Amino acid sequence: MLGGMSWESTQVYYRLVNEEIRKRLGKLHSAKIILYSLDFEEIEMLQHKGDWDATEGILKDGARRIQAGGADFLLICTNTMHKVAPAIESSINIPILHIADAAAAHCLENGYNRVGLLGTRFTMEQDFYKGRLLNKYGIEVVAPGEEERAIVHQVIYDELCNGRILEESRNKFMRIIENLSVSGAQAVILGCTEIPLLFEGEQTNVPLVDTTYIHAMKAVEEALR
Repeated sequence: MLGGMSWESTQVYYRLVNEEIRKRLGKLHSAKIILYSLDFEEIEMLQHKGDWDATEGILKDGARRIQAGGADFLLICTNTMHKVAPAIESSINIPILHIADAAAAHCLENGYNRVGLLGTRFTMEQDFYKGRLLNKYGIEVVAPGEEERAIVHQVIYDELCNGRILEESRNKFMRIIENLSVSGAQAVILGCTEIPLLFEGEQTNVPLVDTTYIHAMKAVEEALR
C-alpha cells in the first residue's frame, strides 16, 4: 500500500482489508501488508503548483521501496495520484491494481454506463480518470459544474483530509449528487478516497460507488488469488 494521501483514508484501507481477510479466512487471520506512507503536505503543495513530475518522483520512490519489501502488487491509496500511475508502473516490476479499473468493474456489474464523478479538481477536470473509464470501459462520465467542483475540492482538502466531517458539507454533497442524477447519472463515483468518510451510515437516493471500499475489496481478492 502506497498511502498517506491522506492518512485519513489510508487507515480505512488498512481496516477494510484486514476485516475482510478475517471474515474470509476466520480465526486470527490478518493481511500481510507493506505500507509506505507519504507526507501529504509535500504532495498537496506540488499538486497545486502543477508540478506532477515531482509528485511522480516521490511516488516512484515509495513504490520501489514497497517492491523491495516483497510485495506482490501495488495499491495506490488515492484516486488523484493515479494521474502518475503509468509512470510508476513503468518503474517497478509488480503490477498496480488501478482504482479506476476497480470502480469501472463495479459500475459494469451494476449496469451503470453513465456516472457522475466527485473528486479533487484534478480528478474531475483532467482526463487521466475520466478518459480511462470512457476509453477502456465505455463508461460516460458527468462532472459537476464549476461552482460545485470548487465546493467539492475545498471540502476534500480543507476538511476531510484534516479529519473534519461537517453536516453542512454533507448536505452540499447531497445536493450536488442529486444534480448529477438530474443530468443523467445512474450512479455517482466517490472518486476521492476521503469522500466516503462523509457518507458513513448515510442513505442516498442515488447509488454511490465507494472507491475506497471497492479498491480494498479488489486488493483482498487479488491477495487471496
